[in-house]
Amino acid sequence: MNYGYFRAACVSPSLTVADPLANEKSIIESVKKAQAANVCLLVFPELSITAYTCQDLFQQKSLETQAVESLKNIALKTKTTSLLFAVGLPLSFEGNRYNCAAFVQHGKVLAIIPKTFIPNYGEFYESRWFASWNKTTTQITLGKGFEDIPFGTDIIIEDKNDANIKIACEICEDLWVPLAPSARHALKGATIIANLSAGNEVAQKADYRRTLVSAHSAKITGAYIYANAGHDESTTDMVFSGHNLICLNGSIKAESTLFEDTGKLLIADLDLEKIMQDRLKSTTFTQGAYFVSGDYKIIYTEFKDNKLGPKSKEPLYDFIDPHPFVPSDEAKRRERCLAVIEMQSEGLAKRLRHINAKSAVIGLSGGLDSTLALLVTARAFDKCDLDRKNIYAITMPAFGTTDRTYKNACLLAEKTGATLKEIDIKKSVTQHYQDIGHDINVHDITYENGQARGRTYILMDYANKTGGIVIGTGDLSELALGWCTYNGDHMSMYGVNSSIPKTLVRYLVSWFADDVMERGNGELSKVLIDILNTPVSPELLPPENGTISQKTEELVGPYELHDFFLYYVLRFGYSPKKIFYLACTALEGKKAEGTKLIYTKAIILKWLKSFYRRFFTQQFKRSCMPDGAKVGTVNLSPRGDWRMPSDASFALWQKECDALC
Repeated sequence: MNYGYFRAACVSPSLTVADPLANEKSIIESVKKAQAANVCLLVFPELSITAYTCQDLFQQKSLETQAVESLKNIALKTKTTSLLFAVGLPLSFEGNRYNCAAFVQHGKVLAIIPKTFIPNYGEFYESRWFASWNKTTTQITLGKGFEDIPFGTDIIIEDKNDANIKIACEICEDLWVPLAPSARHALKGATIIANLSAGNEVAQKADYRRTLVSAHSAKITGAYIYANAGHDESTTDMVFSGHNLICLNGSIKAESTLFEDTGKLLIADLDLEKIMQDRLKSTTFTQGAYFVSGDYKIIYTEFKDNKLGPKSKEPLYDFIDPHPFVPSDEAKRRERCLAVIEMQSEGLAKRLRHINAKSAVIGLSGGLDSTLALLVTARAFDKCDLDRKNIYAITMPAFGTTDRTYKNACLLAEKTGATLKEIDIKKSVTQHYQDIGHDINVHDITYENGQARGRTYILMDYANKTGGIVIGTGDLSELALGWCTYNGDHMSMYGVNSSIPKTLVRYLVSWFADDVMERGNGELSKVLIDILNTPVSPELLPPENGTISQKTEELVGPYELHDFFLYYVLRFGYSPKKIFYLACTALEGKKAEGTKLIYTKAIILKWLKSFYRRFFTQQFKRSCMPDGAKVGTVNLSPRGDWRMPSDASFALWQKECDALC
């Protein structure tokens, strides 16, 4: 089992212009290197057997004759290799010469794909030598042992054992036109597009190419392998850089540097299940197929050496980010943080303007979530030209409150310009325990939730008193785990953090710490840094020796694990088996953030099982969650991305987790 992974590569081989025999050797060498690297699909550049820059030599019969012979030699000399590869050559058929891609495997030419769009502008004069193919798929014979080869554009090569592996092809300019053939291929089921290209290099073209290939892979919801001609092409009029790209669903999985050494493989492991899940989720994708006419020729083959997965010792080329909600690149992370904060504050600002709110009320604990909520609210007030003094930050110390969080809450309110109000709830909660006959010395769920609900009704009533709304502080991770008190901290009038995972909350607060420091508010930055260094806790149990005794991650598990699980459960609908494999790949042997804990398979599995149990049993809290703007690809709002019965069984998922033991 390889969980949908498929290893693909592209290469710009060393070549000699107009010398198929020399190029034949280079191509065979690259095929053998790819086979040794367990590659299943290898893509060469356009006209790679002859070189792209032969110009009028394409009109010489000797060149084409030798190119065809070299193709047959390449096939025969690589018949013991199991990978599928695509090479380019000129080929005459029915009175026209075509710029073609030939797919070779097990010593056979499985298919030949002619180029559709022939450029004849700027530095390109292809129509001088090649014709455009716009006919139905037919057959061509290249000689003995190479008879009746499918010839045309409407061809898909499919693995007989895995229907997710469906490979189609287009050639260079085909991608650059408004309606690329690959769009039609994808709508007919192709998950991988091979592009044999010879795009010359000019200033800034690499940036455009990178954007084009990645954006097109997103548009077709598929994998795109772009193999470009290298620097051995003729430089009579152009320069070629060998800029190769492999993209999947809009993300760049691998990219070569310009003018890199020839013959270097660019390899990526493609998660084809990710493609299929996205296509199934996007109902408009299949609607597009209604507008695609014509039948496709399906060529069945077999990839016996597709050996990726948990039973293989082969490491993945695909980087599995242990923090999928948080960009690892610092510059991108800061950009993401600013974008998320703007969406949070704009969402709240719209609500404040719509209801003509005079105030906002926040329960300020000195923890990360309420800190982020206050900072976002302050930003929203600025957008609405409202006085920050009308933000009422209410701190409500009780039995578990520590001096550290209390002082940080007070300082935070002061430094943001909010109005601080302290309401000690110990007396009212004690009375409540007496009213319901609960022993205050029994520190059970009633003891904890009594405090959470006591705080909530104070916030609600104070919002009524001041003509405002209660700002929710709970985050996406807490909603996923049900780590909130129903009709307690679970409830608000607008939840600004409702689609923010816990692992991202920390970086958003860190962004604010840096931002206010740059603006000269060093005191606020210092408070935020101390809050960042405080253990995550609901502080509902009495402290031990003045410090926090109730640490959330010791009770429900590390949030970086749960956020990892949540991302793949919601974003792609992966099975527990695959999520466990990915989590082990990304996190096994690494230290948990902020602790001495080292992740093992047993620890990851323990919390995966806990995640599914909590995720299923706590849906009832999400079914009636307050409004809050979606800011990322994963959200749990019942009015948005996630609709789930509150009484669904998780036996199926639990059984799969148990089997992993």
